[in-house]
Formats: sequence, structure tokens, C-alpha cells
Amino acid sequence: MSIDIIYQDEYIIAVNKPQALLSVPGIGPDKQDCMISRLVKVFPEAKVVHRLDCYTSGIMLFANGIEMQRALSRIFHDRKIDKQYVAVVRQWFDEDNGVIKFPMRCDIDNRPVQIVDYEHGKSAVTHWQVLQRNKNDVRLLLKPQTGRTHQLRVHCAAMGHPIIGDGLYGNDEEKQPRMLLHAEKLFFEHPVSGEKMCLSAECEF
Repeated sequence: MSIDIIYQDEYIIAVNKPQALLSVPGIGPDKQDCMISRLVKVFPEAKVVHRLDCYTSGIMLFANGIEMQRALSRIFHDRKIDKQYVAVVRQWFDEDNGVIKFPMRCDIDNRPVQIVDYEHGKSAVTHWQVLQRNKNDVRLLLKPQTGRTHQLRVHCAAMGHPIIGDGLYGNDEEKQPRMLLHAEKLFFEHPVSGEKMCLSAECEF
């Protein structure tokens, strides 16, 4: 169980999480293997700062120690971090870029599904840009301004074009080998040194 470490110093650790691996433990003995449980075997003080969906691959940032966890969590909470994802959909719109603003909430009768709800949902904003149009699919760059659960998946599906391989919000008739969503880059200011950080994990698809 090797860990793909993208960056580390005495304060922070960034890894490239493989798809189909939980970020944190789930309920039940079969859901204990996850990114943080693997990481603490190497870095005992590693702490979770944010999460990726199980079937989303890509860059995850961890804190080394509780004080750094608080500092990094504040950066995420205050939206002082920019995130970039790559997604592939079957089709998209003629425009080359735009913004999706569908408010979201959890479907309490069908967890963990999230739904668009203009009355009770929380603000959710995603900037998108077409990277490449192919014969059978379209590659998108997605930049979430907010960090709602399943935000990118719900926003693409609500636009009528779910992410390929999304078993929860998608409509693929054929089973796909994986969901084509990858957390590619993080931009933020290092909480200790103040250095401008640009961390990236190469997309596998």
C-alpha cells in the first residue's frame, strides 16, 4: 500500500489519493482502510483537513499535528484556497466557460444523495471551462468556489450532463471502470512560511 506523496514538510503533507479509496473510515469493518489510516502509519501526527469522495482521485492535503490542522481548516473555511478538478462528461454546451449556481442540500430521506433546492439549499458555485471537445466526450476544468458535498457531481448532473462513471448521479447504461473526476491542483498560501503553494497531481485519464 504505497502512498503517492506529492509534497511534504514539517507542517503539511499532500498526497495523490487513488480512486475507490475512502478519505476517512466509514461505518463497518470493511470500510476502515482509507487515506488517513494509511497515512498515519507513516506520519503518526497526520490529521484530516478536507475530504474527497471515495471515487474521486487526486490531491488531498493533510496537516501534521493538531495546530496545523486548525490553521489549514481555517484556510478552507475562509475559502483562501483555490481548487481545480478535471472531469469528463458525454456532452456539454457550446460555450467555452461559465458558472453554475445551483443551491444544494442533503436529501435527508436518501443519504448520502445531495439535491438542488432553491428554497432550503446552501449556496454552491462552480466555475467551469472546456478543456477539450472529443468525438464521444468533453473534458472540463471545474473550479468550485464553495465546498458542498458532491458539489461538482450534482452540478454537472443538474446541467443535464453527469460526470462519466458517476454511479450516484449518472445515467451510464454501461458500467464504467471509474468515475472520471480528479482533483488536479490546489493553490494556497503556506500557513507558516507564507509561501504561495501550487500543488498538483497528474490526472490519470
